[in-house]
Amino acid sequence: MTTIVRTVQLHQLAYFVAVAESRHFTRAAARVHVAQPSLSAQIRALEDELGTPLFNRARGNITLTAAGEALLPLARRILADTDAARREIQELTQLRRGRVRVGATPSVCTGMLPEVLRLFRQRYPGIQLLVEEGGSRDLVGQLAVGALDLALIILPLQGNDPALTTMPLLREDLVVISSEDGPPPVRGPQMAVEDLNGRPLVMFRRGYDLRDVTVGACRAAGFEPTFAVEGGEMDAVCGFVMAGLGIAVIPSMVAFRQPLRTTPFAPPGLHRTIGLAHRRDVEPPRAARVLRDTLVDFVADAAAADMLPPGVHPAPGFRRRTRGSAGTVSDTGQEDEADPPGAADGLHPPAGGPGGAAGDLFPITTSPVARTRPLATADATGARDGWAPGPATGGLPVEVSARR
Repeated sequence: MTTIVRTVQLHQLAYFVAVAESRHFTRAAARVHVAQPSLSAQIRALEDELGTPLFNRARGNITLTAAGEALLPLARRILADTDAARREIQELTQLRRGRVRVGATPSVCTGMLPEVLRLFRQRYPGIQLLVEEGGSRDLVGQLAVGALDLALIILPLQGNDPALTTMPLLREDLVVISSEDGPPPVRGPQMAVEDLNGRPLVMFRRGYDLRDVTVGACRAAGFEPTFAVEGGEMDAVCGFVMAGLGIAVIPSMVAFRQPLRTTPFAPPGLHRTIGLAHRRDVEPPRAARVLRDTLVDFVADAAAADMLPPGVHPAPGFRRRTRGSAGTVSDTGQEDEADPPGAADGLHPPAGGPGGAAGDLFPITTSPVARTRPLATADATGARDGWAPGPATGGLPVEVSARR
């Protein structure tokens, strides 16, 4: 024997509630905008499916049966939940609600990311921003287990993880910082990696990307680095250098705002590439895709306006996305979202021209408080601890978590 399984349809429940509340088939049909015969047929189909009459039908008098009385509150709840679900999805797809979980290395958190998040919050104040601060290896692990939607990491990936899609954004020079109260590390305007041999270095903690780069460069030059102090984060390293404990190799994005002497490396120099990564097997949520596009546009606009910090350039392979209508395919091969209403296509340099504007686009803060607490939340203006400079944006708070 073949059993035909049918299901109760949402529109049938809507028709049932309309008849139950109006106690009249014709008025109910007008209320739900269908012809009365169609409504009656759907009510009969619902009764057949449930195996019992829902209405007592008497001329001029429609009443609910016991089964109808039992079904009515359930039907109302189902329809209300369906409407709520529809509104939730609409708010998410229209970026009125939702969240983005983004990870970044400490120097990126204090360099590029604050301004990008400020721009994003101005356009989408209902989107919650969760920021995870950590080293690239930790962030890649967070991406792999689905704890992050996007991550700004140092490329190339160790092991070339095939589960991630990466996009190069910025190529950044590494420079040597030293205390202005002491002698310069070399007599000339530049220094070679070999000049680090025998010099007391202030070194980052193990697992820090810059530690691996510096130690690797020294070993490639044929010597082991000498550590005066090791184990700190960016703020601590800069503080130790300022105190005269040694010299350090840090990104130019951070160095240009420090009250320290900066010495570049002679060509070919030391560099690193900052890239954006997400899981290859899972499409990021729409809010995360829009934040990704905001990052790409920010880099492209800042480069075009000559507003990138000294020593920072678009990375080889970086290509500006094609902006326009939703659904177009960008140069990065990803599907673009439509530019939000009123979103500027480029950045607007502040008065004074592009030459001195980098500090406004890449505000650097070195607050040790922001580095030592496990969780920080921006206040209503988004400006707590220098996290999100610029005009107040309102909206949901930005949560920052620092992993050790």
